[in-house]
Amino acid sequence: MGTATPFLPQESLPLEQQVARLQALLEATRRVHSTILVNEVLLRAAEILVRELEMKGAMFVAPGVGEPIISYGARPDPSNRSSLHFPLHSKDGQSLAELVVTPADHGFFSLYEQDFIEGLVLQTAVALENATLHERDLQWARVQQDLDAARAIQKSLLPRSMPEIPGFSIAGRSTTCYEVGGDYLDSIALPDGSHLMVVADVAGKGLASAIVATSFRSALRSLAGQLLPLEELATRVGQQHWEEGTEARRRYVTAVFLRLCPELGEIEIVSAGHNPVTLVQPDGAIRMIESSGTPLGILPGMTYSVEVFPFPPGSRILLYTDGLTEVFRDEDEFGPERLSAAFRNSPTPHAEPTLDHLWETLAGFSLNAPQTDDMTALAICRHDSTQQEFANA
Repeated sequence: MGTATPFLPQESLPLEQQVARLQALLEATRRVHSTILVNEVLLRAAEILVRELEMKGAMFVAPGVGEPIISYGARPDPSNRSSLHFPLHSKDGQSLAELVVTPADHGFFSLYEQDFIEGLVLQTAVALENATLHERDLQWARVQQDLDAARAIQKSLLPRSMPEIPGFSIAGRSTTCYEVGGDYLDSIALPDGSHLMVVADVAGKGLASAIVATSFRSALRSLAGQLLPLEELATRVGQQHWEEGTEARRRYVTAVFLRLCPELGEIEIVSAGHNPVTLVQPDGAIRMIESSGTPLGILPGMTYSVEVFPFPPGSRILLYTDGLTEVFRDEDEFGPERLSAAFRNSPTPHAEPTLDHLWETLAGFSLNAPQTDDMTALAICRHDSTQQEFANA
């Protein structure tokens, strides 16, 4: 309770006055508990003390630093030897605030005045803790509301549908581990009849990565319609990301760009620091297409190379983020080899149920453990004659 203060000697109060003091304390308790606003709790307590005990002023200060929070009347001097300090503690012993009061001109608090202060301090601490918890709940509710809105916006930016191309089956899927994530999936029809498809992964998770993913989307779409060679598109998007500054560079982007040319029956791929792409050939052989350069935005002036692959009937290709390979069962990681095998061995030749199969396989491997990273994948299957007849059945 800080410095010791002498008490004014006095005889016991008559019973009527003791009852009146108790009633005053009960009424003061009711008033400090009648609000759920932190500052209002403290202001009411300070006002009650000043008026009930006829003091010049009372003040609450922040614990430790002593910075004033709320005062009523003349502000007491905490360094004054005659000032009393009353700490307010939470149920678990954490310091919430400190009350500073100074006796009136006679320089003494009576025993009954000190009892009143101590009783009010205890009740104010309870009311303050309740108000603080309520304020935190409100703040969390506002944050959650904002995150829900951000999630809805991010979901709306995903492709509403994948291209419907005769002889092809195309599907994409993206699920976040938090409300929003840093994975990116897009499909853009180009004026020459080809289709640009992108899967990307911003470093990190959560809201900051989601903001960068949205910026990446804007840069990509502003350049896509110019029909740039795929390697130049990757170079320019990467340079633009780097020029956005230090914070953006910390959230570099791994990405794989794919251009599907249905009439030519071929695909072009540029991979910027991304996971290997799984290409399954008609005979079931798996080809892993590795990255041809560093992640986007990590260094200035980076250039990339494009690879062109035939994509005959019976072929399928999977673009994905590392959330699909970094799934664990205890210490055992699912890994790219298992993912490629699961993709090749899918019981269906169609893209959407193939993604269903992959997600079910991953859930079974992890024993349905909570998702720990964003998971995004794009599957393209080209049907052979038998598969096409099955699709049309």
